[in-house]
Amino acid sequence: MGNFVLENREIEQRPLTQLWQHRWWSLIITVGVTALLGVLIAITMPRGPATAVEALLVLGSSLAVGLLAGLLLRSRWAMLLAPLAYIAAIEMTRLDVVGPTVDAIRLDNSFSILALILGRGFHGIVGLLPMILGVEVGVQVARQLDGSSPASSGMRTVMRWLPTAVLTILVLAMTILILQPASTPPILGADGRPLPGSIAELTMVDINGQPNGLMIRGYDVNKPVLLYLSGGPGQSSLPWPRVLFDDLSRDFIIVGWDQRGTGKSYAALDPDETLTPEQMVADTIAVTDYLRQRFDEEKIYLLGESWGTTLAVLAAQQRPDLYHALIGSGQMVSQSETDRLLYYDVLEYATQTGDEALAAEMRAFGEPPYADIYGYAFVMGQYEKLYKPYTPPQAYIEKGTQANLGPWNVLGSEYNFVEKVNVFRGFLDTAAILYPQLQGIDFRQDVPRLDVPLYVLDGEAELSARRDLALEWFEQLDAPIKRIYTFENSAHAPAFEHFEAFTDIMTETVLPETYR
Repeated sequence: MGNFVLENREIEQRPLTQLWQHRWWSLIITVGVTALLGVLIAITMPRGPATAVEALLVLGSSLAVGLLAGLLLRSRWAMLLAPLAYIAAIEMTRLDVVGPTVDAIRLDNSFSILALILGRGFHGIVGLLPMILGVEVGVQVARQLDGSSPASSGMRTVMRWLPTAVLTILVLAMTILILQPASTPPILGADGRPLPGSIAELTMVDINGQPNGLMIRGYDVNKPVLLYLSGGPGQSSLPWPRVLFDDLSRDFIIVGWDQRGTGKSYAALDPDETLTPEQMVADTIAVTDYLRQRFDEEKIYLLGESWGTTLAVLAAQQRPDLYHALIGSGQMVSQSETDRLLYYDVLEYATQTGDEALAAEMRAFGEPPYADIYGYAFVMGQYEKLYKPYTPPQAYIEKGTQANLGPWNVLGSEYNFVEKVNVFRGFLDTAAILYPQLQGIDFRQDVPRLDVPLYVLDGEAELSARRDLALEWFEQLDAPIKRIYTFENSAHAPAFEHFEAFTDIMTETVLPETYR
């Protein structure tokens, strides 16, 4: 009898037992710890986990906090309380962070729904699912400790632990996905082994204080360097140059760069006030210097695609001494004038086809510039209606089919699981912040001269709102060398669509004329 009394007193004196007897303290501690985790996550990862390491940290910390909540409250109500405290703390802490994935929730268009899924949805899966698992385990353990767990056996036991088992499997599966590393295939010799002297790597490099992702591929590390600047702003397309520029990489070291706020470099978006055209130009020059030093080259080549052409021209205008030549594919000249012309082109199309709904929508938006990215996104969704009919070369179609890279190349091996999500949310957030800042750029006034040779790849099926301006600027531009190549069956991406001809241009014309 005496031993029984002592045991009861020992149980009553245990910390958990004391907290269970004071439910308000259990509640306060649960909310406080969960909210503190939310605040820390929001400060260090304002857009949610942006790297595999961050995703694992969120997963592990959420699991631990959920376990604590379940132990303290001994109730599955903690599955609601803990996530609510976590979400509220995050949202309150990051009120000054901007971008579609973190702005006020909107459900009025497909882009805003996509932003919700990629931002809060992805963070919810990584953070809340393990938290709920932690609560479930904590509740089960607490009930075992306090003796309130009902005695059962057989099927009842299985059913009681089934939710825990299902949640555990889901969290483990997610952990395995996050842990899968990104890679780029090696360049192989005739014997099927990695070719001596070649390079095929993914690397993270410090660019002006932020980690940026690079893909570097070439059959010979002694060849000249070609830096590819992808479109957008906000677009990542690392796998595409690897697939289409394989022949070109026999004569060049091809470098794909995930710019600040995109793909592998999505985490570098913040602080978002640093995301400016001036910063992007400075980053381009910093990447250029890294490549010059690494491969012992005085100069490199720049290939820009769409927004990348804007970046390439501005970088070369500022530092012509760093570049052998510029190559523009889908050349941009004035974003504001292009947007204005596109508005009227879409309106005219709607009128000619009798699409009153589209015409009304366009009139409701009015002439750009727009207050947010959603107006531009809507007009962008109409581009396919404006392109002239054309058939890309069969080689391009076959390469794309064989590579099976999926939408926006997201299935490429160059991205890990978190980076695949970044490919989409990087475009949304980076474009939303950076695109409005491009409205003042017009090369017809700002860049009358370049001290670097320029080669423009022109698609006849390109949108006239882009092409007409590019041809006008090219005609008036003063440059040491300027050449234009027009492709009948091409639109906004002739370097990709006509990759074989592009390889010939680079090796037979650009190299002999510019490489010294």
